[in-house]
Amino acid sequence: MDILSDILSCLQMSGTLYFRTSFTSPWSISVPSFENVARFHFAHKGRCLVRIEADRPPVLLEQGDLLIIMRGAAHTLYCDPTTENQAVQLDRVVEESGFDGTGALVYGEFGTDHETQLVCGHFAFSKEANHLLIDALPSHLHIQNYGEASGAWMENTLKVIGSEAGREQLGSDLIALKLSEIIFAQALRTYLEGEGAQRPVLAGFADGNIARVLTAIHKQPGFSWTLESLAKIAGMSRTAFAARFSQCMTTTPMGYITHWRMQIARQQLANSNEPIIAIAENAGYHSEAAFSRVFKKHHMKAPATYRRSVQILA
Repeated sequence: MDILSDILSCLQMSGTLYFRTSFTSPWSISVPSFENVARFHFAHKGRCLVRIEADRPPVLLEQGDLLIIMRGAAHTLYCDPTTENQAVQLDRVVEESGFDGTGALVYGEFGTDHETQLVCGHFAFSKEANHLLIDALPSHLHIQNYGEASGAWMENTLKVIGSEAGREQLGSDLIALKLSEIIFAQALRTYLEGEGAQRPVLAGFADGNIARVLTAIHKQPGFSWTLESLAKIAGMSRTAFAARFSQCMTTTPMGYITHWRMQIARQQLANSNEPIIAIAENAGYHSEAAFSRVFKKHHMKAPATYRRSVQILA
C-alpha cells in the first residue's frame, strides 16, 4: 500500500454525504463547527462565497471547484457580499426547507436564475487517530476546476456524484457516498504535488529522498530501523539525511517511526483482540513493558486500559 493510502486507512477515514443543494439568491447559511471531520463542498453548478476565517478573504467557489475545510471549522456560505451578515443557521435552513434527507436541499427565493448546486458532506476520522500529514494541512484546501486538475476520470466521478447525490433512485446515495471517499485522497495528492510541496511535513512527501524512506518505514514499521539503514535508503550520509528529514518533517526519523508505530498499535488495540505482546511485536517492540511505556506516553493510557475504553464505546 502506498504511503497516503496507508495513512488514510490507519486514520479510518470514511465519507458522509449531507445533501445536494439548490440555493437560489438571495441566501446565506452559517455552518457550525464539528469535531474530527474535514468538511467538503463541491460546486456542481453556479458559484458562491465561503468565509472560513474572519481575518482572511472569503473563498470564491466556482463551478467545478472543490473546497475541503479542515478540522471541522465553522464557516459561512453565501451568494454575494451583501448577504454575508444575514446568515441563517444550517439547522434552521434544513427545518424551514422541509428537507427530509431525500432529494435536494432547496432554499432561497423561487423564480430566480441564480442557482447554486453544491454537493456537501464530510470526511470523518477515528477520534483517537492523528498523523503529522493531516495536522500540517492548512485551514482549507481549495482546488480550482478540480475535475480537470485531477484528470478526466475524476471529472467524470464528480459529475456522477453530483447527479446521484440526493436522487431517489435505487442505490443513488450509496453510489455517491462511496465515490465521495475517493475525493479526499485525490485532493491531498493534487495538493501535495502542487502548492503544498513546500509546507513543513508535506515537503517530506514531495522530497524524493525522504519519500523513499517514508515508503520503507510504512512497508515495514516493525523493522529494527537505524539511522544508518534509513540514510542508505535515502542515498545520503547519515548527517545529511538526519538534517534533511528533520527539516522536511519537523521531527527526527526515529521520532516519526515511533509516532507511526503508535498509530498502528492504537488501531490494532481498538479493532482486534490480539494479545498485547503480539501487537507490541508487530510495532517493533520485543518487550511488552517497553511497548506499554511508549504507548502510554503517546496516548496517555496503558494499552489494556485504552483497549477497554474504546471497545466499550464501540
